[in-house]
Amino acid sequence: MEKIFTNKVAVVTGGSYGIGRATAAAFAARGAKVVIADFLEDKIQETLNMIKAAGSEGIFIRCDVANSKDVKALIEKTITTFGRLDYAFNNAGIEGTFANTQDCTEENFDRTVAVNLKGVWLCMKYEIPEMLKQGKGTIVNCASVAGLIGFSALPAYVASKHAVIGLTKTAALENAKQNIRVNAVCPGVIQTPMIDRITGRNKEVEKQYVGMEPMGRMGKPDEVANAVMWLCSDNASFVTGASLPVDGGWIAG
Repeated sequence: MEKIFTNKVAVVTGGSYGIGRATAAAFAARGAKVVIADFLEDKIQETLNMIKAAGSEGIFIRCDVANSKDVKALIEKTITTFGRLDYAFNNAGIEGTFANTQDCTEENFDRTVAVNLKGVWLCMKYEIPEMLKQGKGTIVNCASVAGLIGFSALPAYVASKHAVIGLTKTAALENAKQNIRVNAVCPGVIQTPMIDRITGRNKEVEKQYVGMEPMGRMGKPDEVANAVMWLCSDNASFVTGASLPVDGGWIAG
């Protein structure tokens, strides 16, 4: 694989599992040094081993993206360790609990929005100044098809992901002349621990989700990671403020 990101540094939040892990490994395979941020630590060594196996260097920093002190420390540690920040994949997110709008608890709404939306904002708040200092950078935020269309019984999640797309557009416009591009990916049903939690690994429930996908299958984390790699590459040099579906055709229906 061509080392297009050699001597570059990438931050991936929610990097211990699923899409975040696949994206961290994809950055490493293309030569980037990778900073993995996550609230969960139980599987981090597996991700670090993947980065090492790809011939690159990685570190882990425990971070709750909803906590401004944690996010500030994450970016500061990135700069003190590697001296720069070229790419950021703001991926950390939670699905919250299922409930209709009137039954959604305030606690669930607040926590879901805090992680999914405030977390993305906090990350960009501290990432963008470092990119401005070096005169270049690329940010990709992880939204969802739930940021493009509505879903029943997930009011907080859907609201947060719609807002991530709006936030992405705003940051893209603010930095368009500063050589900083900001885009979002919108995954559909991807085979990740989040989907396993939602389906409970029940085969019948899994079939229902697969049935929503025009391609007739779930996506793979690597397929989202590849979209992130393209958005970060010079091949996407004229792309900013975009929300790219990686959804097997779901929203085309």
